[in-house]
Amino acid sequence: MSLELNDVKRLARLAQLDLNEDQASRTLDKLNSIFSLVEQMRAVDTNGIEPLNHPIAAHQNNVALRLRDDAVTEPDRRDDYQQVAPATQDGLYLVPKVIE
Repeated sequence: MSLELNDVKRLARLAQLDLNEDQASRTLDKLNSIFSLVEQMRAVDTNGIEPLNHPIAAHQNNVALRLRDDAVTEPDRRDDYQQVAPATQDGLYLVPKVIE
């Protein structure tokens, strides 16, 4: 896939960008090089290749994600925090209505 200059101008107009002819042609070259790279990547046969859970796993086999256990480590201090609030109800902060 490749773009033409009128495609870039139309996209610039839709994005509300003011591009002159030189900027439009440079943008056309950059976009077409990106599309060329995407086509090269699509041409690579990836059948039978397992996805990596981490990029370094391609070089080291013993990489494991070091995730901590999902455990509560802080005490519940909601009541302490809400003592300074002007108005609360059922553990929620009450605020004035700002939209009618």
